[in-house]
Amino acid sequence: MAAAVSNEERLFSLVLALLATETGLTKADILSSVQGYRQRYRPGGGNASLERQFERDKEDIRDLGVPLESIELPADQGAVQYTRYRIPKGEYDLPADVTFTPKEIALLDLAALAWREGSLSGESRRALMKLRSLGIDSEEPLIGFAPRLRARDAAFDPLREAIERRRVVVFGYLKPGEAKVRRRRVAPLALVQFGGRWHVHGIDLAAKGRRTFLLSRIAGAVEETADGFEAPDGQPAEEAREGLRAVFHANRALLELAPDTDAAARLGSRGAPAGDGAVAVHFSDLALFADEVAAFGPEVLVLEPAELIDAVRARLAAVAAAHGSTDG
Repeated sequence: MAAAVSNEERLFSLVLALLATETGLTKADILSSVQGYRQRYRPGGGNASLERQFERDKEDIRDLGVPLESIELPADQGAVQYTRYRIPKGEYDLPADVTFTPKEIALLDLAALAWREGSLSGESRRALMKLRSLGIDSEEPLIGFAPRLRARDAAFDPLREAIERRRVVVFGYLKPGEAKVRRRRVAPLALVQFGGRWHVHGIDLAAKGRRTFLLSRIAGAVEETADGFEAPDGQPAEEAREGLRAVFHANRALLELAPDTDAAARLGSRGAPAGDGAVAVHFSDLALFADEVAAFGPEVLVLEPAELIDAVRARLAAVAAAHGSTDG
């Protein structure tokens, strides 16, 4: 059995193929010949899941800033199977006035290598390949520097792989206010970043409904099961973002911020004046926002809602109890 092709390798192969063609490639051309698709392509039909993969990959490529365009000839209007795809090479090249010296390439290479371990290893490989495609050799080895950074949560990579393979996962999840971790069995559909935090959106099989989970609240390892699932139609990532945006706009805090403080600079920039010197700030997660507000101490006074007042007060009381002294 051939080794599985990684998500990054498939996307890179797709970009190379679309750059190499002037007239464009049809979906059938791509699925039957491009690395990462051709291994799973079935001549004659039965490629529905592969076609959905291609649709997701198109969006991923565009999200990376690659100008992918579709071409529909007049004679083929309405015939989706004849739509051709390509990347105009002139639009993807660096501007003529943007150049890099060997030393600058070395520094960019170093930045990419900083992510070589951890959850951004795929992105670092794409960056390195893009740098090397410029054809400039670095004469600055920067010996002695070997930075390594890790971003995202530990659950990110196993969830991404499970989404790619359409496999059900099991993980422990600790909701705010609960003392016990609950096991969740989920068909993961999309990883979504919102408010600077990563979430996984999927079907909670026990609840039989869509749920969005914050990755930082996943306790322990994410276990991929042997059970597969068929992804529903639609755009689950955008549906998850819409849900998170709705929650964000529905949650509003009224705060008094001490002037010329860190709280005024950080929270004030995210809010809007609400009269009498107060600032209205929206938030998507009460527990996390309470943690943030409590960290500013006396620089913030919460006016509403009552649930946030109680949550911040509880956190400040816990800090006082942990650091207070007993009367002697």
